[in-house]
Amino acid sequence: MGTRIKTLNIWIVLSLDMICLLFMLNRYSNAQCLEAAVNIAADFLNAAVKPVLVGGSKLRVARAESSFVELADSSGYAVAVMPSAKGLFPETHPHFMGTYWGAVSSPLCVEIVESADAYLFAGPVFNDYSSVGYSLLFKKEKAVVVEPDRVIIGNGIAFGCILMKDFLRCLAKKIVRNTAAYDNYKRMYVPPGLPLKSSPDDPLRVNVLFQHIQVKQI
Repeated sequence: MGTRIKTLNIWIVLSLDMICLLFMLNRYSNAQCLEAAVNIAADFLNAAVKPVLVGGSKLRVARAESSFVELADSSGYAVAVMPSAKGLFPETHPHFMGTYWGAVSSPLCVEIVESADAYLFAGPVFNDYSSVGYSLLFKKEKAVVVEPDRVIIGNGIAFGCILMKDFLRCLAKKIVRNTAAYDNYKRMYVPPGLPLKSSPDDPLRVNVLFQHIQVKQI
């Protein structure tokens, strides 16, 4: 009897794995899992004040680069990429901040990402290289982690048999546009070049001040 129950349990596990494999091979997502994951993730992100997007190297494996750009366009979130994802997101995108790479991130990128109250990581790889010795300070309970075949929300509930590109594309239609994180980034960022134009009556902003200092040093 014990052997029969054990065999049955193994068969159930294998059956679930085979179902997920079939979905991946046929390039289809489970419609019910996809709908549930999108709804919960949308509620999770829409409740945040300054959410951000971070792209990882598995975007290429999942063939989800265009879906990630679609989400970035519709959401208005500030966007960063992990070091191994360079080239998978257009750096000319209006909301692109740079590389999220711990202490060696692009200027202000790590501050904006790690001060966010929600993040969506699409295809991340968290290893010693990408995390600079596991020094990243984001909180997993505030993250939506999208893998090529599953979605994990708030470091708890997980949905399988979901293709990343399908999830990102559907989420783009449900998300409420929020530019708060990028507005913070733009307020502080000092681009190279000439000082920003301002009239004598304009209040002095940090980026204008440091732009003048930068030109003076040159």
